[in-house]
Amino acid sequence: MPLNIRVVSWSLGIFTAISFTLCVIYGLIVPKSLHGMAMFLEAMLPAFKWLTFGGFLLGLVESFLYGIYTGVVFVPVYNFINRRWGTGG
Repeated sequence: MPLNIRVVSWSLGIFTAISFTLCVIYGLIVPKSLHGMAMFLEAMLPAFKWLTFGGFLLGLVESFLYGIYTGVVFVPVYNFINRRWGTGG
């Protein structure tokens, strides 16, 4: 059965937005000496700055869009390979 691009893309977008939020919460709770969350997020998300309200919103949107992008690319590739080499059941 082929994957639905809309369902997978939205699921991944929401997953990555939740993951971003949890990373920010982790970065606020755990002492800086025990993690590099700010550096990691600033390296992974263009124009993200730790931690301003605008930076948080931008990071949230970017994370969501990365998830959407992953779904949009992954689903057609998966469906193609599944049609070609899948077991059919």
